[in-house]
Amino acid sequence: MAASSQSGSGRKFWLLGLGIVLVVAIYTGGWFYAAAHLKETVLKVIAPRSTAGVSGECADIDFRGYPFRIGLYCSKVGVDDNTNGVSASFGELRSAAQVYAPGHIVWELDSPAEIRTANGLSISAQWANLQSSLVTRLRGIDRTSMIIDGLKATAVSSYTGQTVNVDAGHTEVHLRQNAGDLDGAFSLEDANAVIKDWPQVFPKFSASADITLAGRGGMIDGSDPQGLYGASGELRKAVADIGDGKVMTLTGPFSFDEQGFLSGKFKLEIEQLGPWRDSLKQALPEIAKTVDTAAKLLKALAVGGDRVSVDLVVQHGNATVSGFIPLGTIPPI
Repeated sequence: MAASSQSGSGRKFWLLGLGIVLVVAIYTGGWFYAAAHLKETVLKVIAPRSTAGVSGECADIDFRGYPFRIGLYCSKVGVDDNTNGVSASFGELRSAAQVYAPGHIVWELDSPAEIRTANGLSISAQWANLQSSLVTRLRGIDRTSMIIDGLKATAVSSYTGQTVNVDAGHTEVHLRQNAGDLDGAFSLEDANAVIKDWPQVFPKFSASADITLAGRGGMIDGSDPQGLYGASGELRKAVADIGDGKVMTLTGPFSFDEQGFLSGKFKLEIEQLGPWRDSLKQALPEIAKTVDTAAKLLKALAVGGDRVSVDLVVQHGNATVSGFIPLGTIPPI
């Protein structure tokens, strides 16, 4: 009896041990599967394009955090979209998710960043800190948020020959899918924009925008292969504030054609028209008469007041006030 009892206890012990090993093996396999999914999800956020024609590189990849956290580390991130002619490179990537909530991912990305498009637009950027979080669902990425501190970026367009330098103390980007549409909210604080060979017209400013792209919810995770090309939407509100009550507000519908040119009919509201006029004349004395003429016209539209509302019309990238006062050309995306 004693020998039989010991034999039965031994079998139970080995069965228990085998069960533990099996559970650990299954858990470990699931952990690495989740880690691979984490990599794919984060790369989709960095370059939200369709999978066809897109390749992503996560150099010196390292999975960390086992067993309770899922962490992904890369020394450098690169993305090539051969279909749309976009290439991008970034610095070190660190991302993590809790095992009990793998659909909620937080990640950090280091500068520098280099982005180039087939339309001749190149962007280089650096920042002090970039943090982001995203939430996934069965249909893909549901929503994502990003915060950037100390952003400094330079955009060069070979199409127009223009170079624009932008810096911002604090930047926020929030995106979400909404019944197939893409909702976006953006803000800049303590920002500055300088166009090369142009005078510095405005001081530092703050800006925000609230926008919806119809039927483009898939852009958030790369399941929409078209992106902005052929897209339409509504700019619910965009605000630029340069202080002292000088505020511009822009609202209205817009669209991009298949070549990436913008068209739209916006309502432009300007607060403190007089101070805006004075700032422009001080910065651009050579066109002071033109500024005065335009200000008088706008003041007439405002019925003598200092707050004016006009139509800003953009057709295939050509911007005008009320369809007859030319402002310039907006390059394709």
